[in-house]
Amino acid sequence: MMSLKWTSVAAIAALSLVACQQDTTSTETTEAETPPTETAADESWPHGAMVSAADPRAVEAGLEVLRAGGNAVDAAIAVHAVLGLVEPQSSGIGGGAFMVIRDGTTGEVTVVDGRETAPMAATEDLFMENGQVLDYITAWQSGRSVGVPSVVALYGKAHEIAGQAEWSTLFAGAIDLADEGFVVSPRLAGFLSNQRIRDFTQLDDHPVSAPYFYPNGEPLAEGDVRTNPDYAATLTAIAEQGMDGFYNEAVGEAIVAAVSAEPMPGAMTVADFLAYEAIVRDPLCADWRDMTVCSAPPPSSGGITQNMIPALYDRLVPENASENEQIKAFVDAQRLSYADRDHYVADADFVEVPSEDLINPTYLDARAAEVFEPGDAPQAGDPGQVLRGEPIIDMWGRDTTDEAAGTTHLSVVDFQGNAVSMTATVESVFGNSRMVNGFLLNNELTDFARDPRIEGKLVANAPAGGKRPRSSMSPTVISSGDDLVMVTGSPGGNSIVAYVSKTVLGVFDWGMTPQEATDFPNIIARGKEVRVEIGRPGGPEAALALRDMGYPVQESEGENSGLHLILVTEDGLLGAADPRREGVAVALDPVE
Repeated sequence: MMSLKWTSVAAIAALSLVACQQDTTSTETTEAETPPTETAADESWPHGAMVSAADPRAVEAGLEVLRAGGNAVDAAIAVHAVLGLVEPQSSGIGGGAFMVIRDGTTGEVTVVDGRETAPMAATEDLFMENGQVLDYITAWQSGRSVGVPSVVALYGKAHEIAGQAEWSTLFAGAIDLADEGFVVSPRLAGFLSNQRIRDFTQLDDHPVSAPYFYPNGEPLAEGDVRTNPDYAATLTAIAEQGMDGFYNEAVGEAIVAAVSAEPMPGAMTVADFLAYEAIVRDPLCADWRDMTVCSAPPPSSGGITQNMIPALYDRLVPENASENEQIKAFVDAQRLSYADRDHYVADADFVEVPSEDLINPTYLDARAAEVFEPGDAPQAGDPGQVLRGEPIIDMWGRDTTDEAAGTTHLSVVDFQGNAVSMTATVESVFGNSRMVNGFLLNNELTDFARDPRIEGKLVANAPAGGKRPRSSMSPTVISSGDDLVMVTGSPGGNSIVAYVSKTVLGVFDWGMTPQEATDFPNIIARGKEVRVEIGRPGGPEAALALRDMGYPVQESEGENSGLHLILVTEDGLLGAADPRREGVAVALDPVE
């Protein structure tokens, strides 16, 4: 029988800060550092600071910003700028992001929506050709899949509302690495040498990306040193000129030229690019036990799903539940939440999304009573009927759009107790494969429903000009009263919803440390099948138990999670970095 409170050889090390390498069986403890005495600190925040992200070089860039007196927002920008260079398969300035910011003094939570937008010329038939839906690979590698790059606008908006350090200093780490060269990591090298990726993408054929990633026709290898002077020049312009260094005619024309190239040119214009704006939004928050869970609202799925799953779990799990009963409750809570998310979540600036209804306790009571049998395909609920006697389920067709896993997540807590949870993406691995000015463009628009109508009815997440596609990204911050408790998030396509909720329940219900919760096998229950990661300790037992309960189980050797979280304890900050990637969590001691 699987134990949710399992211990391993690494359990004691997990209480420290874990640096995770490409070898998923090994962990390395990273000691806390003492920052220089000139670092600004808040005497009311005794816990120090921490950065957890997918690459040690990116983490170091964030730590440098914190040491110099910057705050969590400043550090997050610095971290992500480096990730765009050293982890281009996952994110970059050609993509987008959501950032959740918690003010350490007031406890106020703010969301910056940096999700890409569709060109204004886009219609619901964006991924239709001759009345037929384009297959995913064709859509992915087409110019039609590229949304307006938006993460630089998120940098600017987040810094404007909450930044502390001098803007121009935030890109120094990434610029230096791009100029001097970075060492190619095992994970990046593995992606580049993967024959399936070479077969499916244009990365080794595109006139710019091919010589960069495949010099002399051969993929960059682990340990190679790769410079990127174009990326350094792009970041230098941003550092010196702010938003005008990126959102200008010259950069727009270069992007549009790449998007307009074959195969299947896209309709993005320079005007689309210059018009992009990141949006400051209120978070979607709800109380759970003695805590408040906050995440990003639509078009993100985070605010809805990260509140639904724990709340439904509590309604479904028996008192004094066995380990298998806990897993069953987690699976059923996911199945109900995913079904609602798939049906209702889209860009709320374009369609009506019943966000508050979906996390309303009265609806959750009713939804928990609608658990589907293990072999059944879960269907969406109807909060309108439950709460007001006014059905809303038939507003939209039923949508099960998949999302790919070219994404990254970072978590930061600074010396003032400010926190940032940021998830960023270029959508699929290496985005759209088209490279401009040192960075890859995204294929984010494939997150729209490629088939915009189901049985003739428009789905909520159908494409439209200026619309933002639905996202599974779930950057999450948890508080208790005035106190910050946890910062969490993950990449992983539509599985993000399951990955992140696993850490919430793992830490607060299953008695795990952050690292144990991160290491624990991923269990994803979207639709009829339940996918279980059997390549981690406890996975085979979970798969067997669920199969014995009657669930159709799909076994997975590995998952694409990249969980990076920070837990606040009386004894300091506990961090975790996902061993499935190459990240680290590093703390800085409080200033004496």
